[in-house]
Amino acid sequence: MDFSRIPGIDSLGDLSGKRVFVRADFNVPLEGSTITSDQRITAALPTIKLLLGKGAQVILASHLGRPEGKGFEEKYSLAPVAKRLSELLGFEVPLIPDCVGEHTRKSVHGIENGRAALLENLRFHKAENKGVEAFGRELASLADVYVNDAFGTCHRADASMVWPAKLLPSAAGLLVKAEVDAMAKVLDNPARPCLAVLGGAKVSDKIPLVNNLLPKVNEICIGGGMAYTFLISQGVAIGNSLCDDTLIEDCKAILARAAELGVIVHLPTDHVVADGIDIEGAEEVNGDVPDGKAAFDIGDHTSRRFVDAVKRARTILFNGPMGVFEKERFSNGTQAVVRAIAEATGKGAFSVVGGGDSAAAVEHFGLVDKMSHVSTGGGASLTLLQGETMPALEALVKG
Repeated sequence: MDFSRIPGIDSLGDLSGKRVFVRADFNVPLEGSTITSDQRITAALPTIKLLLGKGAQVILASHLGRPEGKGFEEKYSLAPVAKRLSELLGFEVPLIPDCVGEHTRKSVHGIENGRAALLENLRFHKAENKGVEAFGRELASLADVYVNDAFGTCHRADASMVWPAKLLPSAAGLLVKAEVDAMAKVLDNPARPCLAVLGGAKVSDKIPLVNNLLPKVNEICIGGGMAYTFLISQGVAIGNSLCDDTLIEDCKAILARAAELGVIVHLPTDHVVADGIDIEGAEEVNGDVPDGKAAFDIGDHTSRRFVDAVKRARTILFNGPMGVFEKERFSNGTQAVVRAIAEATGKGAFSVVGGGDSAAAVEHFGLVDKMSHVSTGGGASLTLLQGETMPALEALVKG
């Protein structure tokens, strides 16, 4: 899609006294009623504060967890989020007991200019997940303007993500705009050389991504569990390493297409192997993975090759760890690559870290603030990078 056509908040004009429906992503991790990480809440604060500063009446809405859509369930209530928002904003953010209905309508009409309220979990209604138009219209009727700041859900056609955007003057929030702009720098005329460093366990998750990136990048480094289906397609023995036999021919085709396009593909040539992921002990091997063993990280020689590729690049996409970085003996490859990306960023390269495990790896090594952009949405960022449909973003583009 044409990212430049997605409107920002500035396109909405004067918002003083207007009710602004903000679809946020407050799907925070909880232990009981205690939020264990408020990162998703703090990520939405710039948009919320901008709207409050414009004198808007802000209606916040989100999902939390996976309730069955049968009405209120206390363990999925957004009450802890309302409490944390109140602390962060310095005034009470009341939790309205539902997201639709007459009581909700009266409550949102009582919001003062420059203040906010939070609707209860959207997914207490089955119609939200199913994208039901009537439910979306009822949400839209609460407000004058719609702002989407829930990037992690932009690949879904949930009612709150699509219908208010279609029915009201609408815009992307600061978080969504930052995500889209960062991805556009990779996908649309990136500074060159452009490098993708791809990893993770499932090659099936990354085949569409690699295919979409091939015409856009100069080099690709492939590590993690996904690398071993590529290696076996080239006749390398992989022992008990992860492999998807149904995708061997796809991997062959990708490598052939890369050669035609002049894209350099780096695959592991040495590996950190063990008898099992939870069995102590590990060793480095070159070439084939021995029978009975499995690879859980790239080896030192491969790490150096990947790092050299990072040093050459001016645009870098990191999507997926090089090994099981959560275990120290399998963390060296991911750490080497992530540190190299951080150093390259410090020297002027533009780096984008996909969400999910990629963001977790960067956080694990304490390097989040050293990257140009770390995505907040794993599934959404992958969908966007694959060039697939993003219903919520497309709904923002009128005409």
